[in-house]
Amino acid sequence: MPNALEKKQLDIETTLKLAPVVAVVVIDDVAAAVPLAHALVAGGIRAIEVTLRTKVALDAIRAIAAEVEGAVVGSGTVLTPDDLKASERAGARFAVSPGCTPRLVEAAAASALPWLPGAATASEAMFMYEHGYRYMKFFPAVPAGGIALLRAWAAPLPGIKFCPTGGITPLSAPDFLASPNVVCVGGSWLSPANLLREGSWAKVEDLARAAAALKPE
Repeated sequence: MPNALEKKQLDIETTLKLAPVVAVVVIDDVAAAVPLAHALVAGGIRAIEVTLRTKVALDAIRAIAAEVEGAVVGSGTVLTPDDLKASERAGARFAVSPGCTPRLVEAAAASALPWLPGAATASEAMFMYEHGYRYMKFFPAVPAGGIALLRAWAAPLPGIKFCPTGGITPLSAPDFLASPNVVCVGGSWLSPANLLREGSWAKVEDLARAAAALKPE
């Protein structure tokens, strides 16, 4: 039987494998949360990371969790144990951080919420691996070294799979997906601010459908 962390790692794995892309969204108006999530799910993108960068982020998570069938909503930019607790109370099904700290490791161990910690160096990845984590966010992916760094890590860190996020585009995503240690990518291009302001949900659905069809190259 898997222990608690192993079970949460299996949950993270399942979430990351739902599609080639996890939607990374910034929501300024909570009224946009549900129609945005409906459009993403309709296009084939079910994993939605709502970043905790706005005052309405937790309310957006709460609304999506309650109203959008098929959505697997999580919280992003989780920086503190309080962020983790608030995310769980709001109904998030996973949490993502841009990095990792000892306090967050401790808080994640006590939380029922599956957590995807961030790593930008081999030392950070090794630190999380020592604590039982096999899935990590590679952030900021392009500034930190991009696909070249990920491929360099593949041999010495064979037990770790990454979700690279930061600077990735629909054109570069297939190259990342082709790396053996990449399980999916995080993409903010699925929800441009202008489409959210305009309520152009059909265009968001089109972007999601294209992202769901991405394949390694």
